[in-house]
Amino acid sequence: MTASTRRRPTALLIDMDGVLRVFDREWDAGVERRHGLAAGSLMATAFAPERVTPAVLGRMSHDDWMADVGTALGAPAAVAEWQTYHGEIDPDVRSLVLDVRAAGIPVGLATNGTDRLDADLADFGIADLFDTVVNASSIGVAKPHPEFFAVACRALGVLPAECLFVDDSARFIAGARAAGLLAYRYTGVGDLRYIRSAFGL
Repeated sequence: MTASTRRRPTALLIDMDGVLRVFDREWDAGVERRHGLAAGSLMATAFAPERVTPAVLGRMSHDDWMADVGTALGAPAAVAEWQTYHGEIDPDVRSLVLDVRAAGIPVGLATNGTDRLDADLADFGIADLFDTVVNASSIGVAKPHPEFFAVACRALGVLPAECLFVDDSARFIAGARAAGLLAYRYTGVGDLRYIRSAFGL
């Protein structure tokens, strides 16, 4: 999408992890070292499709998912420690959301999250940051399924072609475009200037 070839969007749909929330992966490495686990094993085990998919689709609770990861690794204490860190909210992305909403433009959070999402939003003090929250585990369908984007656009009250979706996943960006949304792949805070310009900010 380029500002010169697309009309200005009337709503923003933004991803949680990798965009609004960022993680210091050194935390993972430290937990793995302390518990004698192979480097990268926490993420690889937790996000194996057969393990993460039920949690993301709401068929398994976040706690049960993590218990399964602990069992698979034979290291429940390591997983318990790993889960005490919930990442950080990027202040620049938070400011973008506030500025877009202040301009009268609706903003939705679009995430393949688990049933822990509401608690995380509350803990970060951002439960009221969005006009709507579309969480895969609540609706039973995940990005990049077209129904996910259809639900999100309906929640925002806009047509897909009027909604700008921002995500760090190339696969999810492709899915959003196939569903008719405008989409921009996020690579870091340097992209915020372009996103602001897309809304005339």
